[in-house]
Amino acid sequence: MSGRVDFGGVNGSGGGSGYGSGADAGESGANLRVVIADDQVLVRTGFRMILMSEGIDVVGEAANGDEALRVSRETHPDVVLMDIRMPGMDGLEATRLLLADTPTDHEPPRIIILTTFDLDQYVYAAITAGASGFLLKDVSPEHLVAAVRMVRAGDAMLAPAITRRLVERFAVPTVNPRTEALHKDLATLTPREREVLGLLGRGLSNAELAARFHLSEATVKTHVARILAKLNLRDRAQAVVVAYETGLITPGVA
Repeated sequence: MSGRVDFGGVNGSGGGSGYGSGADAGESGANLRVVIADDQVLVRTGFRMILMSEGIDVVGEAANGDEALRVSRETHPDVVLMDIRMPGMDGLEATRLLLADTPTDHEPPRIIILTTFDLDQYVYAAITAGASGFLLKDVSPEHLVAAVRMVRAGDAMLAPAITRRLVERFAVPTVNPRTEALHKDLATLTPREREVLGLLGRGLSNAELAARFHLSEATVKTHVARILAKLNLRDRAQAVVVAYETGLITPGVA
């Protein structure tokens, strides 16, 4: 999967600007609200046209990380499409700050990283920082729209095979305060939940997990939800990282 687009400045100076306030863009949450952050105007324009043609509200745009933070804080989007490499503050730092600094009265946006390289250490770092997945910038319109809707619904936007290769390349089991805490949290998982987490790390879908364990997909979704809650993870993307970082599964071992 892949994707990327740029929209020229609107309602303000410079490359980034809001397309509407939280009050006038659907406080009820009925509409899916997106901010696009990319330093290429043609990319932003293309993505905006695709999303708006499908009834998705593009409420802001940005040309760098600083603008992405400002516009997102002004418009409170559901999803941010974040270019990983931008001038000034890059998408990685913007992702970290946006997820860390969201006001308590607003749910943090889901972030999809935009990149030209599927096996990119910056993409891996962004996922560990809380991004819900990534798209290559040559993404098809159908995949772009599906990805935005998917993460808004609470799922990770994963291309499982690519994500597994990405994590296998960069994830190294380490001992630090974060992984020590994760190891303690792993102890709260049931044996079945540990099995499910290991297979999540290998990129299996809910349907594949259901077939493996001879369970309904609804039961699998319950297992996954409990795993995410016990480990304090936002979505499956972070679960994949945790499975490798804690040594629950080993790169290259089937």
